[in-house]
Amino acid sequence: MKGIELAKAYYEAYGKAMLEEQFGDILPMLAVGLIGSGSECFGFDDAVSADHDFEPGFCIFLPGEDVVDRKRAFALERAYAKLPKEFMGYRRAMLAPVGGARHGVIRIEEFLEEKLGTKEPALSAAQFLRLSEQSLAEITNGEVFFDNYGLLTQIREDLRYFPEEIRRKKLAGNLLVMAQAGQYNYARCIKHGEQAAAQLAVCEFVKSAMHVIFLLNRSYEPYYKWSFRALRALPVLSLEAEMFEYLLTTDNDGERAQEKYDAIEGICADVIDELVDGGLTAAICGDLEKHAYSVNDSIEESEIRNMNLFEAV
Repeated sequence: MKGIELAKAYYEAYGKAMLEEQFGDILPMLAVGLIGSGSECFGFDDAVSADHDFEPGFCIFLPGEDVVDRKRAFALERAYAKLPKEFMGYRRAMLAPVGGARHGVIRIEEFLEEKLGTKEPALSAAQFLRLSEQSLAEITNGEVFFDNYGLLTQIREDLRYFPEEIRRKKLAGNLLVMAQAGQYNYARCIKHGEQAAAQLAVCEFVKSAMHVIFLLNRSYEPYYKWSFRALRALPVLSLEAEMFEYLLTTDNDGERAQEKYDAIEGICADVIDELVDGGLTAAICGDLEKHAYSVNDSIEESEIRNMNLFEAV
């Protein structure tokens, strides 16, 4: 059973009645669901995932103390902690009074501060540029079972994806890394006989290329150990995952090095086609560096456009 299914079933079996019977006065101010950290929030959990941090549980999100006071929040924490410890063959871990780090009663402001470093969901351009996409993905992933107050849903919608100017800046920076690591430095490392350095160049190329593909799909890239699973599910350029795996898992000896360079150029060509089709570049060539600067030139906001391209990497 998937973690989200388990969470929803546990809520329906025990949580719903608890909230309706004991907390009808604050129920209009609550939201319930399963979002945040953990493979189950992304739908990536499997049999291996159940060996840690996998339990029946759900999140109850509260607005600030001016809406739901501390006394009622504490009572809710206590009631959640008393819910059955076993469900459908799974056992809940020992929970702190607040319900633990991933499940239980969570103030929306505290959730935002943990993920974003601020309690305010309205982010500046600088904040968007410097935040890890993993953090943004953990706010917008999973499923909200209900949101009577509407605040959590609005925040998730507002943070659903980067503003277009930020997306383009991130594209430009990562395209430049792709060009430098893949189209330029990989071949030079091979000529110098530096196979380990060549593989580092491959790693830098793959990391940035994957990031570019997520940006082209307008989808946040999750934590690195789930990035390939997420990549394979994207509608645009998902087949590149096979080429990335080839680049990462093969050596750089002899003819293999030329094959890998050809694969890098093929990936770059596919990315350029998407940039052109999306109206993101005015450059007409196979040099990704030129496309990086062209994408950056298309940014209308001068303050963002004039930032160093690596500000967004």
